[in-house]
Amino acid sequence: MRKFINSRAASLQPSGIRKFFDIVQKMEGAISLGVGEPDFITPWNVRDAAIRSLQRGYTQYTGNRGLPELRELISRYLKERFSVSYPPERTIITVGASEAIDLAMRAVCEAGDEVLVPEPSYVSYAPTITLAGGTPVPVKCTADNDFILTPELLEAAITPKTKAIIVAYPNNPTGAVMTREQLEAIVPVIEKHDLLVISDEIYAELTYIGQHASIASIGNMAERTVLINGFSKAFAMTGWRVGFVCAPAEIDNAMFKIHQYTILCAPQMSQRAAVCALKDGFADGFSTVEEMRSEYNRRGKMLVNAFNSLGLKCFQPKGAFYVFPSVEVTGLNGEDFANRLLEQYKVAVVPGSAFGSAGDRHVRCSYATSMQQLTTAIERITDFVEGLKK
Repeated sequence: MRKFINSRAASLQPSGIRKFFDIVQKMEGAISLGVGEPDFITPWNVRDAAIRSLQRGYTQYTGNRGLPELRELISRYLKERFSVSYPPERTIITVGASEAIDLAMRAVCEAGDEVLVPEPSYVSYAPTITLAGGTPVPVKCTADNDFILTPELLEAAITPKTKAIIVAYPNNPTGAVMTREQLEAIVPVIEKHDLLVISDEIYAELTYIGQHASIASIGNMAERTVLINGFSKAFAMTGWRVGFVCAPAEIDNAMFKIHQYTILCAPQMSQRAAVCALKDGFADGFSTVEEMRSEYNRRGKMLVNAFNSLGLKCFQPKGAFYVFPSVEVTGLNGEDFANRLLEQYKVAVVPGSAFGSAGDRHVRCSYATSMQQLTTAIERITDFVEGLKK
């Protein structure tokens, strides 16, 4: 049956994250620091809004773009929280940020087009570029420079075939954040080479060093930026699958047509839950988001201290909920470290190579789990690392 398989799909490697998640699901007593899913339950007021929507019979399709009320709230949210201006008519409600990433790539990429992907990076970027017919080009960022994208790195990676660049901060897997000043530094390079920016800001609310800075808020960058966000991380709504994408008019139109033919619309009950999340967020100053952010920050600091005390050099995350320690001193690469840790001590982490070759000597640990679980995991990791020294 191989002759029937699309060659681009056949060339894809399975997700390095899901491999370890699937093993953990079948391993009794295992602790997973693998999947980036908040351990917080969706707030009751949001769940109740969805329940009431079902009781009232709101089970039909919505318009393709999504509920007008939700799109208007998102436009207000972006303006008030991040100083970004996109009108409701250029906002599409998607099935999570994942659909938005796919829409952007398919709307933009053609054969021969190169899209720059700063690495380490989220596992979906390169595959979606490939599936859309483009060519992902890694731009290696390192801990020596806090994993940020510099003008020099960007300039060196650009070729005549470069069409777009992904900007994803706060970053998964490193926890790196780019400040407004650092983003402003790369804007002249982007404008000089007339590049499109695809800005994945799903962790925008989980920034520990002040307010998140969006590249779309700088100068005229909103008119060359596809902004992606959603409710999964900051609002603990992963399973609801509701995200959104905003873009310049021409690109929005292309994405909208793809969305119409492939998805039609995001689930209405999830959209109504998202309406509640934003309405109540405005009413109480997004206090629930602040509580989660504070707890994540506490957990992250604990993990960084633990890894550094073991000699595993670890960057202090400034956003998201991951740490990305180097395991080089153990003599193992990330893949071997993760496999042996899981087999011998039942702790699942993700090899850094799953996020690009720049992460080969690292592992990613999610701290979106309870402090008790994290403490037990660190005890097991300590025993594992100490055992490697003997």
